[in-house]
Amino acid sequence: MQKEPMTKRGYDRLKAELDERLNVIRPRIIAAISEARAQGDLSENAEYHAAKEEQGHNENRINALQSALGSADVIDTSKMKNKNVVFGATVTVIDVESEEEATYQIVGRHEADLEHGLISVQSPIAQALIGKTEGDDVTVKAPKGDREFEIEKIEYL
Repeated sequence: MQKEPMTKRGYDRLKAELDERLNVIRPRIIAAISEARAQGDLSENAEYHAAKEEQGHNENRINALQSALGSADVIDTSKMKNKNVVFGATVTVIDVESEEEATYQIVGRHEADLEHGLISVQSPIAQALIGKTEGDDVTVKAPKGDREFEIEKIEYL
């Protein structure tokens, strides 16, 4: 199995979700299925079918989480001291055209969440940032055309 980089914070978040799904959600679904079975005819029992569908979704997510955690190469970014952008860096950039500022942390693919500024190490912007230093200009190839950014700050939190 190939190891994939993951921040310690991302690992802990996925582990907490797995624990919740195994120890809280799974037992709740099992109880709902049992209760629905007790109502009799399962062929027309909407509660039973809904609970079975929820069980399938939960089990699929459990499997995905176990796979992600099993292949994780956990990296504690708080101990990193680097002047260049590498995995785990929190990078503040300024869009050269719009002058808008954005901050991204480069993380593993299983923990990426753009709404929270977490971008996959495999994303085009992360690939463009890796190896650069503060003050560097970066060109990111985007679907709507190239975008220019200037790296304002690099941190390891």
